[in-house]
Amino acid sequence: MPLDPAPAAVSVCPAFVSLCPAHTSVCPASVSACPASGSASPAPAASTPAPPAVRFWPVDDLPALDPDPFLDELLRDEPVARIRLPFGEGWAWLVTRYEDVRFVTSDPRFSRERVVGREVTTMRPVPVASQTAGLQYIDPPRHTRLRRVVARAFTGRSMRRLRPLAERRAAELLDGMARAGAPADLMEHLHGPFPLAVLRDFLGVAEEDRQDWAATGEALLSAGADSGERARQAARATRERIAGLLRQRREEPRDDLAGVLARAAADGEITDDEAVSLAIAVQVSGGHAVRNNSGSMMYALLTHPAHLDRLRREPELLPRAVEELFRYVPHRNGVGIPRIATEDVEVGGRLIRAGDVVYNAYLAANRDPRVFPDPDALDFDRDHLAHLAFGHGPHHCLAAVMARMEAEVMIGAVLTRFPALRLAVPPEEVVFQRRGLIRGPKTLPVTW
Repeated sequence: MPLDPAPAAVSVCPAFVSLCPAHTSVCPASVSACPASGSASPAPAASTPAPPAVRFWPVDDLPALDPDPFLDELLRDEPVARIRLPFGEGWAWLVTRYEDVRFVTSDPRFSRERVVGREVTTMRPVPVASQTAGLQYIDPPRHTRLRRVVARAFTGRSMRRLRPLAERRAAELLDGMARAGAPADLMEHLHGPFPLAVLRDFLGVAEEDRQDWAATGEALLSAGADSGERARQAARATRERIAGLLRQRREEPRDDLAGVLARAAADGEITDDEAVSLAIAVQVSGGHAVRNNSGSMMYALLTHPAHLDRLRREPELLPRAVEELFRYVPHRNGVGIPRIATEDVEVGGRLIRAGDVVYNAYLAANRDPRVFPDPDALDFDRDHLAHLAFGHGPHHCLAAVMARMEAEVMIGAVLTRFPALRLAVPPEEVVFQRRGLIRGPKTLPVTW
């Protein structure tokens, strides 16, 4: 594997950290000529020396649900590694072990908020400052305040109210597939329209806007070198659309997420801009991500017929099976959202200095053999189900309760409506998406 040489200096430059957030945390001058102090400040010694930075170009043509072999290699050989991503500047740490990921994501010394405005090495050509951030790029206590507002919509009680409607939506969609006849595309008939239909009811999106919302969700998560302007246009269009929905909810209050956010903004708990950003985060995760993740889950079951047969015989196993599928399915390409260390911290035997950029590899952590024996196997009887598919710590995904409900409803509906469902093509002929941050089947041809 080709390696880039390590940066010439790795001492934290206090001038560039505290005065110029656009710069990377590594001082561009030599160690002996730091513009802030004239010499390097002593730091605690790491237990092992820092490795060179490895070029990490995420693979976008992995077969089906295969894990990224590079992440597997790092998990095994270099669990806290220095990497360079396709865009941005400098290098970053990548943490892959389960316990280390849990540590970084829950320790307040690692800040998402300090990433905003920084030129960091990244997966996307769009600077963090111009992205629609919502809850993603803020820290407590502001994060706690905003999360508390959104949590009012994501309760067990609200999901119990939503579930019967979701079940009716799924049944209607599968009835339509039955009328169309076999073979049929399960992505077209179920996994594409179902999350958007549920989201529309939950958020308050009108039926006629569904296609526009789907298109902007795809653009927001584009990940190619040519996707920057498209993503910016999608972000602007999405903000305008949601701002209009929230204005409507102030005039016509309803008991949906838009209503919750509009009331909180009217009461001064959050600003109008914060309300829009929060709704955008739900729109993206509740449409595009659920579509692809649930499609991958169904592909996993269709390529594990013994597991599928067991679920038909033991429907009470479904919630446990869904948890294992969340762990097993590689739901994205590459790595997630960066953080900035606010002080020197040792992680996994490496010294991460104040100002360094840190990424977590949730996919690798979910296949850590120290926690999940035989991690590449789909196993509904695992003793340990505490996966990291929804993150961990203060930024743990609020919509997890909704994603679980939707996955259970979709899989359960398919098992009930089509007990003989199977792939209509060989597994290797199922086409998966390319050049996107979220992985999933483009089409899922099935017959029955």
